[in-house]
Amino acid sequence: MTGYGRGGCSKNGFKVTVELSSVNRKQTEISVTLPRQMELLEAQIRDVINRHIARGRLSVRVSLHAGADKAAARMHLNVRLAKAYARELGRLSRQLNLPGPVTLDHLARAPGVFQTDEELAVEADFWPAVEKALTMALKQMVKMREREGENLAADLAVRVAIMRKAASRVARFAPKVARRYREQLVERIRSAGLEAPGVEDERLLKEVVYFADRTDISEELTRLQSHFQQFEDGRKSKEPVGRMLDFLAQEMNREINTIGSKANDSLISREVVTLKAELERFREQAQNVE
Repeated sequence: MTGYGRGGCSKNGFKVTVELSSVNRKQTEISVTLPRQMELLEAQIRDVINRHIARGRLSVRVSLHAGADKAAARMHLNVRLAKAYARELGRLSRQLNLPGPVTLDHLARAPGVFQTDEELAVEADFWPAVEKALTMALKQMVKMREREGENLAADLAVRVAIMRKAASRVARFAPKVARRYREQLVERIRSAGLEAPGVEDERLLKEVVYFADRTDISEELTRLQSHFQQFEDGRKSKEPVGRMLDFLAQEMNREINTIGSKANDSLISREVVTLKAELERFREQAQNVE
C-alpha cells in the first residue's frame, strides 16, 4: 500500500526529521538511510516500524540538523588527537626529509581534531527525538494507507459480489446438466437410426448416473461460498488481512478450475469465464492490501 509521512522533533539542540514512504509489495521490506552518527539506531527504527506496518516496501530517511537555538553548533577541540597527529606528521616529515615543520593549519584540517556538538553526541542522545519524529511520520503514513485500504476494500467487495452471482447461476444450472446429457444421448441414438431407449432403460440410467457423479460440483460450490464469507469476515477485522486474501484467492482459483473441468456444460463454462476474470482482478488488488 502506498503512503507518505513526515515528522520532526527538536531536542538537546538538535533537530531530527524523519520521512517515510511506502509502495506496494507482497512482503515487508524496509530501507533505512541514516546519518553516520545514528547508524546504530537502525534496529530500533525497524522495530518501531514493524509494530505498525505488516506489508509493503518502506523507505526511511532520517536527517539531522542543528536546532533553532543552535544555528551555529559549538566546536570542540580534541587535543589528544591533535597531539597524535603532530607527533606522527613530524615523524613522517623527518623520514621523507620534507622541509618545514608541522603547522597549526595542518592540524586544523586533520579529521576529528575539531568536532561539533552533533559529532560528539552518541546514539542514545538522538533516540528520543528520532522516536518522536518517527511516530509522527508513521501516524501520517498509516492514515494515508487506511484511506487507500477503504477504497481497495470497496473494490474487492464488488469483485466478490460479481463472483457470488456467477456462482449462484452455476448452482442453478448444475442440477439440469444430467437431464440435458440424457436428452443428448437419446438424440444421438436416434440420429444414428437406432431405436431410442425407454425412460427406464438400465444402460441409459447407468450412463446418466455415472455422468452425474463425475460432473457433481456441489462440494466445490460450497467451498467457494465459504471463501466468499471468509472475505466478508476479513473486511470486519482490524488486523492485517493481505496474506489471508492472497490465500483465499489461491483457494478460490482451485475451486473455480475444478468446476470448469468437471461441469461439462456450456452455460456453466460461460459463468466459469466470468469467475476467472473477476478472480484475477481480485488477486491483483489483494496484493496491494496490508
